[in-house]
Amino acid sequence: MYVYILYSETIRRYYVGQTADIERRLVRHNEGYVKSTKRGSPWTLIHSIKVHSRSEALLLERKIKKRGAKRYLDNQFGV
Repeated sequence: MYVYILYSETIRRYYVGQTADIERRLVRHNEGYVKSTKRGSPWTLIHSIKVHSRSEALLLERKIKKRGAKRYLDNQFGV
């Protein structure tokens, strides 16, 4: 499982999600199959974190969303 952060230059927004197949999921985001990211295409994978289980992925995803993706990245990498 992975928790991932995408960025859309088009709408200047981040998206946080979790998946088992990150490449396939990115394609689905960019092809408009995901309702919440349909309008921001193209999306770029900014960061991914490998976790051991779906429950761990859900907890981390919630933590990142609560903090905000940009703030999370700034804190992690000093960007």
